[in-house]
Amino acid sequence: MARPATATINFDAILHNYRLAKSVTPDQRALAIIKANAYGHGAVEVANAIADEVDGFGVACIEEATELREAGITKPILLLEGFFSADELKYISEQSLWCAIHSLEQIDAIANADFTKPINIWLKMDSGMHRLGVQPADFQQAFDKLKALPQVADIVLMSHLSSADEPELSVTAEQIRVFDTATKALDAEISLANSAGTLAHTDARRDWLRPGIMLYGATPFAQSQALADQLKPAMTLSSEVIAVRDLTPGEAVGYSCTWRCERPTRVGTVAMGYADGYPRHAKNGTPVIVDGQPSKIIGRVSMDMLTVDLTDIPDANVGSYVELWGENLAASEVATYCDTIPYTLFTGITRRVHKKYI
Repeated sequence: MARPATATINFDAILHNYRLAKSVTPDQRALAIIKANAYGHGAVEVANAIADEVDGFGVACIEEATELREAGITKPILLLEGFFSADELKYISEQSLWCAIHSLEQIDAIANADFTKPINIWLKMDSGMHRLGVQPADFQQAFDKLKALPQVADIVLMSHLSSADEPELSVTAEQIRVFDTATKALDAEISLANSAGTLAHTDARRDWLRPGIMLYGATPFAQSQALADQLKPAMTLSSEVIAVRDLTPGEAVGYSCTWRCERPTRVGTVAMGYADGYPRHAKNGTPVIVDGQPSKIIGRVSMDMLTVDLTDIPDANVGSYVELWGENLAASEVATYCDTIPYTLFTGITRRVHKKYI
């Protein structure tokens, strides 16, 4: 490997985080959500590493499920967005995929489909997020229609929480109330809790948990939270210093001269840029770690490189190790300097970054 930009993925951390999710309700089951290439960590690699322990996986779409099946993953796989056209249903049946259903029209498509092996359905309610889901008033009808179909095996009732990462709000409690009211007469397993629901909302912890971002060691919360503080980062994004120069007060660094030296400054150039997935809009002062010591980005992130302040790290030089986020620097902290969230940092890593699995 020539260019040092690397994302190191720690499988033990992912397993630790999955076990933490399971620990909140030891008698319940949990789908490991590995959509979007396991949030940028590598879906096939992550699935193979944790398959023996997890109860199943969640992906967004049939393409992601196909990748896992072709890689030999036999555990249950839930299609969180369901199917997009009726011709997917035969493959869903053949591959024993589980399928979310979010509209009455999808139920009609199943009723008219010709496949021999019944499929497991996760019937989704729009309890207040207003993105996908059957309306609460129609939920009993949808459930009854599915129960009557020979193409349907087991049914799980589900919804998605819009604001579970803001525990101080009443939104989550209201969504759960709406869901429970509409499903009180239905006999089926339930899934409500995403990562934030799993960590912070006891009422959301039902038969199936759906941990996503927490698997990768990033907190969904803006503030410290007792369980989230036990998460272990799974990805360390790193590179090296490839050049060093000394600048005088008043000299500028990078495109558009967005940062100027206020003192004699030692500048390190790092092999990492927005073409690797590091955000171009990272502000001056965004933290990095150089040879184990805190530093910061100065100047605008460019396509292949960024620049950091080495003035207070006199031993740093060409070849010095730079951690952009990971074990010593939380991705959530970096995300705040980039006006984004850890999800976008992880999923934005491009194929140019070497992945190392440990």
